[in-house]
Amino acid sequence: MENILEVKNLYKTFQLNLKKTEVLKWVNLKLKKWEVFWFLGPNGAGKTTTMKVILDFIKATKWEVLIFWEKLTENRSLLKKIGYAPEQAYYYEHLTWNEFLYLMWKLSWLEKKELKEKVPLFLEKVWLSFAKDKYIKDYSKWMKQRLWLASAIMHNPELVFFDEPMTWLDPLGRNLVKNIILELKNNWTTIFFNTHILSDVQDIADTFAIIDKWEIIYNWKIKDVKNSLEEFFVEKIKENNKNIEIK
Repeated sequence: MENILEVKNLYKTFQLNLKKTEVLKWVNLKLKKWEVFWFLGPNGAGKTTTMKVILDFIKATKWEVLIFWEKLTENRSLLKKIGYAPEQAYYYEHLTWNEFLYLMWKLSWLEKKELKEKVPLFLEKVWLSFAKDKYIKDYSKWMKQRLWLASAIMHNPELVFFDEPMTWLDPLGRNLVKNIILELKNNWTTIFFNTHILSDVQDIADTFAIIDKWEIIYNWKIKDVKNSLEEFFVEKIKENNKNIEIK
């Protein structure tokens, strides 16, 4: 099956107190069409930074990224095929949820005639039809999280990036996210996502990679993990931090 995403030799440094600090070390990733890929790692390991480089939000020191076999930096029209839900984002808090989704729809190059039909469907999909006329400034964290889930998929993208989509969500909310991911997969969408909720997603991902200290330490298929993924993850992190006690 063809690779829909290829990340080659991704390397990034920051200048901090006149010293060059590595934040990504030669990251290589491949994502096949229609699979669910799970990017896993401790806080500060480089997951979000990797995603932002892939989407050209920040520039790396050295890198090559191919999305749909092209470079996003050379063909911006590829953005029409991509959805993105950040962990933390800016909201136009003077808008209602309903108005915000209309805005996102228009920014996605979609036909105006579809607005009235599609927006209510996506509000219903994330269980927030009741809040469509409330201002975003009055929403809780979990409601805002669902807002970005809806806006990321409303234009039927072929490739979706979810950055910590289960943050702030209770078990019902996490189950909602799982169902959305499975529905996307069944509709031939490829998913790249980060999350720390291991037990909730082991049964929906096809492949995964573990990043620690800004480099990939494991990259394989979920089905090849015979025991608990949590135990497997802790074991790999311990192996990569032999001089650090991890309880």
